[in-house]
Amino acid sequence: MDNPNQTRFSGFILLGLSSNPNYQILLFVIFLSLYVVNMLGNTIMILTITMYSGLHSPMYFFLWNLSILDMGLTSSTIPKLLLDFVSEVKYISFASCVVQLYSFISFGGMECVLLGVMSLDRYVAVCKPLRYSVIMNRSVCLILAGISWTVGLLNSVVQTAFTFHLPFCGSNQINHFFCDIPPLLALSCTNIHMNQIMLYLAMVIVSCSFLLTLLSYVFIMQAILKIRTAEGRQKAFSTCISHLTVVSLYFVTIVFTYIRPESHFSLYQDTVVPVLYSAVTPTLNPVIYSLRNKEVQGILKKAKYRTLEFFTRRQMLLPR
Repeated sequence: MDNPNQTRFSGFILLGLSSNPNYQILLFVIFLSLYVVNMLGNTIMILTITMYSGLHSPMYFFLWNLSILDMGLTSSTIPKLLLDFVSEVKYISFASCVVQLYSFISFGGMECVLLGVMSLDRYVAVCKPLRYSVIMNRSVCLILAGISWTVGLLNSVVQTAFTFHLPFCGSNQINHFFCDIPPLLALSCTNIHMNQIMLYLAMVIVSCSFLLTLLSYVFIMQAILKIRTAEGRQKAFSTCISHLTVVSLYFVTIVFTYIRPESHFSLYQDTVVPVLYSAVTPTLNPVIYSLRNKEVQGILKKAKYRTLEFFTRRQMLLPR
């Protein structure tokens, strides 16, 4: 028999990041800034990599994919969050909640696998430079990128189906700023054992990708130690440490969030961690991985000078 307390919600109320109205404008400005920087930085990278043939290499191909995923990841949550900051009732329909969860888990899962693939690419480039073009050929790159997208999409289908197959009862208030798995499980009035198993399986994939990343960078750092000049070693170590910091922040916060499905979620504690992997790291990625790259900086400078030269010539041709 059906649970008498079971309720069919037409929608949910998102409690958001803070119930204090004095913080709403400040939070709106912060997240709007993060979103604009994210969109601008990743758009620049996508256009730059697409337009300049000199960047048509495996590394930039994966960075191109990463930029798309970063934009999708933040766009699945931040626009709705910004709207909620200026709304009295933070309502989201049932269908919109399903779409939001599916989109967020898809982009997040794809990025987890892609980061592992990118670390493998860097390992081959640094530790096996003579065979790099043979190992990381076009077909291999397409297959690895395809695996990342496929794993992310399939995982999201499974997680979304298992989550919204549950009966919900009691309050329709989600103790979060977007529709995510753990706070939705907290609203369920039935056994969530299978959901926990599926989450753990997903975390196994995430953990394997993280371990692959760590292992790749261990070998990369060993290769860096063989660099003769101290300046070269310092620059290489600086790049590796910045990459590892952002990647670790992304992976650790994800595992911390999803490995505890039975925990009681606190509005003021457990909504802060998802901000790191849903808004902060996707904004840092284009800066850490791409915009600090000297090759990219050189191309952007040339584009800047050409643009200024174009407008200068155009102004000179205008009648006075």
